[in-house]
Amino acid sequence: MRPLEIYVHIPFCIKKCSYCDFLSAPAGRQEQQEYVESLCGQIRSYGETAKAYRVISIFIGGGTPSILEGEQIAQIFLALREVFFIEEDAEITIEMNPGTVTQDKLKVYRDVKINRLSIGLQSADNRELKVLGRIHTFEDFLDTYRMSREAGFENINIDLMSAVPGQTAESYAATLHRTAGLAPEHISAYSLIIEEGTPFYEVYGEGPSPKVKETETGGFLAYPELPDEDTERQMYYDTKRILAEYGYFRYEISNYAKAGYECRHNIGYWNRTEYLGFGDGAASFIDHRRWTAGQEPEKLSREDEMEEYMFLGLRIIKGVSKTGFEKEFGVPVERVYQKVLADMESRQLLEQEGDFIRLTDRGIDVSNYVMSGFLL
Repeated sequence: MRPLEIYVHIPFCIKKCSYCDFLSAPAGRQEQQEYVESLCGQIRSYGETAKAYRVISIFIGGGTPSILEGEQIAQIFLALREVFFIEEDAEITIEMNPGTVTQDKLKVYRDVKINRLSIGLQSADNRELKVLGRIHTFEDFLDTYRMSREAGFENINIDLMSAVPGQTAESYAATLHRTAGLAPEHISAYSLIIEEGTPFYEVYGEGPSPKVKETETGGFLAYPELPDEDTERQMYYDTKRILAEYGYFRYEISNYAKAGYECRHNIGYWNRTEYLGFGDGAASFIDHRRWTAGQEPEKLSREDEMEEYMFLGLRIIKGVSKTGFEKEFGVPVERVYQKVLADMESRQLLEQEGDFIRLTDRGIDVSNYVMSGFLL
């Protein structure tokens, strides 16, 4: 049986955040229940496919999965376990937001064998949370974190965001210290990206900041400035430095963990483990084919897969295995990428050590540029 990862998308939230471009929106209880029932039907339709696989990880993402009632989460896991062989030690994660979690829900999570929580904090500064459009305060987060520990969860990730409007290097450093001081097993630290189609894009997408935006009532609302480039760069370097002080090591460009608590599900993505996605907008990768829910599968060419092997693998700090590349494609990586490897090494953006090709610290700073060099 081949290893398989499963992603389940829950597209509901209480309120859309100002920066969010994910497929998510508020919905009523009846609409949520109808979605869950449809989701379970989709899962059960994969009975034949499931026979070839053993599930090594499950990730319930969103949206805000914790908006669902505990019974609905149990309903989803009943369908999953009816259809798939799930390994006893599978990593099973659910994303949750403060303000949507109760002790009863946490008990259900334990009952269905969820063993990893991912809590969306973003910032420990309540002013920054308000700017982001979050529904919670830092105090709400602390309540959720405490409840999660009391419920027995021993593997918790906390999401943080830098380059938030109005954020300073000092306020971001304070967020890092306050978060790491709680000793979660994993911290994901991302920089804000202004995406088209979001409220933030209307404010910050074009022209200088700060911006003033007219409200629906005819008034005007002033938005704080985005941090300048130097401040954003300082935040980037402070993340690695401060988290290292608390015993976190960087194992991927934006992810830090205590020893042994790397997110196995995400590592599977970067190593191109096969996965099935269930729910609106969920993506799948099976038998060299990739597709998004509702679309026809696309057969990847050999060149497509070589490109993916390199730019996904280079996200991991350990780097890309040369032996793994040759085993996968039947040709040494140097034969395919000799020119780009030599170029990037000469610029000190890549380095080789033993079997691995990896980004240097300088290469991580311009990772998108480096990875673009591996497009065939």
